[in-house]
Amino acid sequence: MKTANEILNLFNQALAELPLDRQPEGLYKPVKYVLSLGGKRIRPVLMLMAYELYKEDIDSILPTALGLEMYHNYTLLHDDVMDKAEMRRGKPTVHQVWDENTAILSGDSMLVLAYQLMGQAHPDCLKAVLDLFTETALEIGEGQQYDMDFEQRTDVREEEYIEMIRLKTSVLLACAVKIGAMQAGAPKTDADLLYQFGENLGLAFQLQDDLLDVYGDPKTFGKKIGGDILEGKKTFMLINAFRLANAEQRKALEGWLSITSEPEKKIAAVTDLYNQIGVRQLAEEKIKSYFDAAFASLDAINLPPARKEPLRALALSLFGRQN
Repeated sequence: MKTANEILNLFNQALAELPLDRQPEGLYKPVKYVLSLGGKRIRPVLMLMAYELYKEDIDSILPTALGLEMYHNYTLLHDDVMDKAEMRRGKPTVHQVWDENTAILSGDSMLVLAYQLMGQAHPDCLKAVLDLFTETALEIGEGQQYDMDFEQRTDVREEEYIEMIRLKTSVLLACAVKIGAMQAGAPKTDADLLYQFGENLGLAFQLQDDLLDVYGDPKTFGKKIGGDILEGKKTFMLINAFRLANAEQRKALEGWLSITSEPEKKIAAVTDLYNQIGVRQLAEEKIKSYFDAAFASLDAINLPPARKEPLRALALSLFGRQN
């Protein structure tokens, strides 16, 4: 069994060797640029580790792992255009380096390349893999639309938000581990348990991102703290702050969120209201519930614990935990 780092190195080597030398250069250069920005490659690593629970010839499914990472980066490229984001992983976004039309077209090509790579799945489960991948891609688009819809609403409920992040974030992690298991010939029960593992892990991961946006350390979080507050995003934190606030707190919250100047003061004031209302503890409890659910699914898989330990260790590391 390989460690997550060993699998990551193997995947990064395959990614570096991926032939992207078609013409015109202006279409594919942005694709190479996006893929060169790095990242933890969590999704392909999860796919390869899920496969290695049952078989060790992970080289045979590298194309599908590459396809998944290509798809993920395609969604990020288009998200950056929609959000008018200037930076991605510390570097200028594609539409900043080139222009929006180029970014959209290169993103479209990445989607096609993702399907081309995914089409190299093991022949005995090719249709099932493509069906799951296609359903996942549709769900991610649905999640993005919900996220956009929520920007215009003031009555978003917690359960709606959870469903949005499940679609937008969790299903791709779930898809990754299930496709790995399917190609390894895992029992259907195991493949379904791995899907639940990835889905709950994704929910915990996104909720932790919400929490860290308010309470994280900018040096380790990777971006400025308070971005969601400044944008008025309907996060788990904000939704529950409005739900639990008394009349005075609600009025103060609405007032600060309507202010567009003094960003640091706004972040501090809203964070203070969060502290008063108690949403941090609520978020931490919710994260733990999904985290525990993920490990319950992993534990239920009928394999020796030692076999599952690398996958368990990777999941723990995503949350900065050791055991």
